[in-house]
Amino acid sequence: MNSLDPGLYIVATPIGNLGDLSPRAAEILRQADVIAVEDTRVTAGLLRHIGAKRPMIPYHDHNAAHVRPQLIARMASEAVALVSDAGTPLISDPGFKLVREARAAGHAVVTIPGPCAAVAALTLAGLPTDRFLFMGFLPSKEHARAEAIAEVAAVRATLVFYESGPRLAVCLAALATGLGDREAAVTREITKKFEEAVTGTLSSLAARYADAPPKGEIVVVVAPPDPPAPASEADADAALADALTRLPASKAAGEVARALGLDRKALYARALEMKG
Repeated sequence: MNSLDPGLYIVATPIGNLGDLSPRAAEILRQADVIAVEDTRVTAGLLRHIGAKRPMIPYHDHNAAHVRPQLIARMASEAVALVSDAGTPLISDPGFKLVREARAAGHAVVTIPGPCAAVAALTLAGLPTDRFLFMGFLPSKEHARAEAIAEVAAVRATLVFYESGPRLAVCLAALATGLGDREAAVTREITKKFEEAVTGTLSSLAARYADAPPKGEIVVVVAPPDPPAPASEADADAALADALTRLPASKAAGEVARALGLDRKALYARALEMKG
């Protein structure tokens, strides 16, 4: 007898090693009335691994608008599980509209967390993890790719990208051009037998893979930009001179202190000197 309450269950699945499927995830998949999947063949293999056979409905970018209302309707009386081919659903996969509409319809929404390639790659890369920005796949066209990279060039966080083997070298070269030659890591085959994380500068990694594109799913992790150099006295004087054309000395000092990260009292004293 099914002990699951009706609603939507977001189930993370292994990204390579089937041993990473949690006992809770396996139990949800065994009991779900229906499983919304990217590829029935992939999920059928996972179900065989746990000794289960459940009804599946394909749910992906190409049919989501048509299938979503059916799934929402079924959630009123059935437990609907959502999985992707690998990893956590909604991360570079369709699904957020299903969650939003399920909640709007008053259905329970439950998450069963687990593997995620982006987070796993961060743990392997040896780069700062206190702040990171997940970028998914960059555009394939050169101009759009350069624009996407330029948008995040100044972001003070580690950047995480998904990529395919044939596009890897071009991606790394574009990142080196748009971000500067930062430290980075190319991680692949995460959780599998030949898992690896190759580190180096973006340009050296681009050269490494130029003639030898790797196989498998790839995550590229890029270090944040170096902190800006401290402002010089000349920088401070120039900023104060500009601010003093618009503001009294105290407010000019405050504006420059915030902008350049300098001491307000010292800037105020310098502003009075400049006015005098």
